[in-house]
Amino acid sequence: MTKFTKIDVSSRAKAGKGAARATRRAGLVPGVIYGGKQEAALIALDPRIVARELHKPGWRSRIYDISIDGSKTEHALLREIQLHPVSDAPLHVDYQRLAEGQKVHVEVAITFTGEETSPGIKRGGVLNIVRHTVDVVADPANMPEGFSADLSKLDIHDNVRWEDLKGTEHVVPVQHIPNFVIATIAAPTVDAEEAAEEAETPEAAG
Repeated sequence: MTKFTKIDVSSRAKAGKGAARATRRAGLVPGVIYGGKQEAALIALDPRIVARELHKPGWRSRIYDISIDGSKTEHALLREIQLHPVSDAPLHVDYQRLAEGQKVHVEVAITFTGEETSPGIKRGGVLNIVRHTVDVVADPANMPEGFSADLSKLDIHDNVRWEDLKGTEHVVPVQHIPNFVIATIAAPTVDAEEAAEEAETPEAAG
């Protein structure tokens, strides 16, 4: 069952750059909720809400329960955030409205566990993460907050593939490569100085 993150926003009366600047001068972030074969809703929200959600993992697949002026409610995905090039302050946010029965394309983050008990990592292997996220098509009613990859039994040269991830039951990957690689345990690298010293020893010289 999908978990919703509730946020409160206010409505905006006008669109356009001038209205957006006025919203920012009032200390709020202008935004829009679009899609679902409905008219776009112009909104304004507290910048602290945007900053809080950005710092949480998995925000790209989180569904928001947006209360507009304390009355109308929209279910939506946060699709785009425009940030100031210098201060990184949020300038504008776009939400995609979710319609009943409509499947959506989302980017889901992967959490890696068991690194401290992985035999390969204990032997000096290095975790090589090929994908931190996976693009999938999902039903909003069963939206995953994230996927997890268990490394606890992996040795050197072992890998984690799509079918090894937990939490993928209700989604379809966009990637067309069958059972693609998520991460591998690579062999330990040899320090260049140590290799040079070994080459200078009598045994190495023959």
